[in-house]
Amino acid sequence: MLNLIGIIIAFIVVIYLIRKKFNFGISLIIGSIIVVIFTIPEIDLIKIPIAFGKALIYDYDTQVFDFQTIELAILLTLIFILAKSMQETGAIKIMIKSLRSIFYKGGTLGVIPAVYGLMPVPGGALFSAPLIDKEGEKFKLKQSQKNFLNVWFRHIWFPIFPVSSAMMLIISSDFANIDIYELIVANIPAFIVFIIIGLTFLKFFIKKIPTTKTIPKKDYDGLIYLIPPIIPILIYVIFFTIFTIIGIENLRDFQRSIFIVGVIFSIIFLYFLIDIEWKKYFGIIKRSLSLNLAFAIIGIMIFRQMIELSEANELIATMIGGLPFHPIFIVIIVPLIMGLITGYNFGAIALSYFLIEPLFEYTGINIVGFASLIFISSLIGYLISPIHLCNVVSSDYLKTDTTRMYKMYIPAVIWLLIVQTSFIVLFYR
Repeated sequence: MLNLIGIIIAFIVVIYLIRKKFNFGISLIIGSIIVVIFTIPEIDLIKIPIAFGKALIYDYDTQVFDFQTIELAILLTLIFILAKSMQETGAIKIMIKSLRSIFYKGGTLGVIPAVYGLMPVPGGALFSAPLIDKEGEKFKLKQSQKNFLNVWFRHIWFPIFPVSSAMMLIISSDFANIDIYELIVANIPAFIVFIIIGLTFLKFFIKKIPTTKTIPKKDYDGLIYLIPPIIPILIYVIFFTIFTIIGIENLRDFQRSIFIVGVIFSIIFLYFLIDIEWKKYFGIIKRSLSLNLAFAIIGIMIFRQMIELSEANELIATMIGGLPFHPIFIVIIVPLIMGLITGYNFGAIALSYFLIEPLFEYTGINIVGFASLIFISSLIGYLISPIHLCNVVSSDYLKTDTTRMYKMYIPAVIWLLIVQTSFIVLFYR
């Protein structure tokens, strides 16, 4: 029973620290220490360093070195560097300029935040908010409407974008252990509904398109800056094709390494696209280097191993399973709540997955469908969270309140959940 008390206290402390903007990785390590303290009376002490080693680099049971944690930490750090570099060099602004010349009849209200969404940087909605504010004035949109479109369209890629921290986490071998494109295929209905909902609201908001005396000249030059975030995906497809031809089946073992190579190529390719001195570009990369995501991965893996060591997750799952709800409902609601209270999709998956993992066999769906439900429900909770950084910074810039978006958020996410859950239940049994 002590282990269960330790888990509850650890979760309360971790969530409190996250809400206070404390470093996510360090928060989880503090939570891990709490779990260990309450678990000590019930385990052999030697199991603690063994679990710690397994979380980082070495699996004592199989006598095999596992570099997954290190690879994942490197990958997410590189993704952040690419995102910040595209912002610092002005590549995003040049791209947006081209897009505004193409989608001048209101389409920019969706396209601008969607393009910024290709750069998975916390609080990235702030970069598109000024442009949305200006564009929205042309169509006499309310501030809350601008806010909704800015945040909603920024996140439309999340269900299918492989170069994201949340997706890399859930497909890893310590979580669902599936191929990334299996998850993407399962998430396609959510992606389509995301777009349809966004376009429906956009059409509803724009009552009248202002007439223009001259049609702006199309500028396609800036579209070349769409290439850097796409390069890792293309490289993965190339490797997938090569591996299939030569008969290597277990591609998922190489996913992280392939994406690391792809993101490095993207960073190099961006340098050749931008007219900039290499010393200045190196300075941008250096300033963009942040170890926060690396610490987050380390914290997640340690926290997970300590939870498994305590065996409290099994006890919690048994208790949850005894509730008068279908297991699929639990699989949806737990990640959603975690996303809502943490305001962090990546963190919601990390905190909820191993709590509901024991329910997997009772859901009646396969592991890909299980992972998809967790991913989408945590994404929804994160999307509408009042402490989601994009909601906070976008609302602040547009001088409106996040709560004004809930009359739009609630029906939107209900439809999103209904469609995605129905698809998974029908096709992933």
